[in-house]
This record gives sequence, structure tokens and C-alpha cells, in this order.
Amino acid sequence: MNFIPSLEKAFTENSNAENAVAMSKYMKNNFQFFGIKTEERRQIFKKIWIENQKEVSDNPREIALFLYSKKERELHYCALEILIKSMKKNYIKEDIQLIEKIIINNSWWDSVDVIAKFILGDYLQQFPLETNAVISHFSNSENMWLNRSVILFQLGYKEKTNFDLLKSVCEKHKTSTEFFIQKAIGWALREFAKTDSEAVENFVSVSKLKKLSKKEALKNIK
Repeated sequence: MNFIPSLEKAFTENSNAENAVAMSKYMKNNFQFFGIKTEERRQIFKKIWIENQKEVSDNPREIALFLYSKKERELHYCALEILIKSMKKNYIKEDIQLIEKIIINNSWWDSVDVIAKFILGDYLQQFPLETNAVISHFSNSENMWLNRSVILFQLGYKEKTNFDLLKSVCEKHKTSTEFFIQKAIGWALREFAKTDSEAVENFVSVSKLKKLSKKEALKNIK
């Protein structure tokens, strides 16, 4: 395989130690960075992907998981982009195991939010009959990031949002003291308010959400 060595080589050659320190600090020092800013990273990644297109197309899961096992955060971002672009409408049911793995490993808001909206969300649109089982499993988990992902997975659904489902997961986690859960509840509701603000206002008025969740949910409602 040439793709991963070529990508790592290119990122190493374009690394910036000063940027890396700042980026790591922004992420609470949870991850190491090459120090490559977003636009440059995407340009390098696109070039290497084009040069190794068949290899990536033939092995998207394996390559993504291997990249996700690396220590540098930029490689994690590349892994997610591969899954988003290569797997859309091409998931198999067993991919939920892969999705769970990348949610609970190297977890932080920047990765989990992308996975929830663009990977888990797409997967459940392709396999809607799996929704109840997946939501039950993730929502009942002790892993906070799995909880957050099921609150957020409908972010891109708009009028296709199952609001009853959204309300149920919000109700389930509304007493959480976790900042990332409270924030997710507010964000998910605020997003659906763009489709039906009255429904969100009515839910918030009776649901006794945490202050942060309520504030975030109603932020754009006049």
C-alpha cells in the first residue's frame, strides 16, 4: 500500500511545530498534530488521494481504521473524510461496528460531531430499520460520546427529522451534568427549530431541560 506512507510523508514534510503546539492546546492537549492548517491539509490529502485513487476506493474501511489508529489528529480527519466520501450510500449493515469504534476511540467533539452527522446519520438513512436498535444501544451506553452521537445524528435531516425520536433522546439525557451532552441537546433542538420552531418551543416549555440546553435550543427563535 502506498497511500498511507505517502500521506504521512507529505504531512511530515509540511509540518509546523509552532502550529502543532497551538492546535494541541486548543484540543486540550488530547492529540498530537503535524501543525498543518485545514486548507493546506485538504490540498495535500486530495493530491495523495488522487494519486492512489484505486487503492483507497478498494480499501476505504481498512485505510480509515488504520489512519484512525495513528497519533496525529490530521490523520484522523483524513480517515473521516475517506469514510464520508467513499461510503455514502455504500454502507453495509455491519459498518455500525466500525462507526461505534471510531466514535469511542480518539474521541473529542471535533470528530464525534462529524461522525454523528455525516457518517452515523448517513448510515441510518440507508438502513432506517436499524435506527431503533442503534439508538437504544448508543443511548444506553455509559460512553458519553455515543450518547452525544445519537442526539446529533439527525442534524442534516431537516424536514425528515423524526422529532419524536429526538425528543425521546433529549428527555433521556436531559439531566446529564456533562457539558457536551447539554450542549448537544440544545444544538439538535436549535437545528430542528429551523424546520419547526413552534414544535421546539413547545417541547422546551414543558421538558425541564438544563439551562444550557434550553438557552442553546431557543437561541435563534425570536
